[in-house]
Amino acid sequence: MASLMTVLPQITVTELAQRIAEAADLQLVDVREPSELATAQIPGFINLPLSEAEQWSQNIQAHLDPSKETLVLCHHGMRSAQMTGWLMQQGFGNVKNIVGGIAAYSAQVDPSVPRY
Repeated sequence: MASLMTVLPQITVTELAQRIAEAADLQLVDVREPSELATAQIPGFINLPLSEAEQWSQNIQAHLDPSKETLVLCHHGMRSAQMTGWLMQQGFGNVKNIVGGIAAYSAQVDPSVPRY
């Protein structure tokens, strides 16, 4: 059986930067903790911390539109992969995990984003 990471739709941080620059109609979700956001974040992302899923998961449709393209970010790509899989199970048809997370974004796209 293939691993979850190989089955999930993915997008690279370079592709992410391109899509943001194009002002594409994207739904951007950051699943990191508020303390992580205080250290480093990319503008335009809404924060749904994975650790607080109990609070927001029951009414995910109130936070996100299942018909919009949704890109999910975390620190290195593991928590966002979990969220991507979960959103797909909830009927989100166009959701992608951002490979390498904000660490890769800082390294490959925007060095002004702090690394931690």
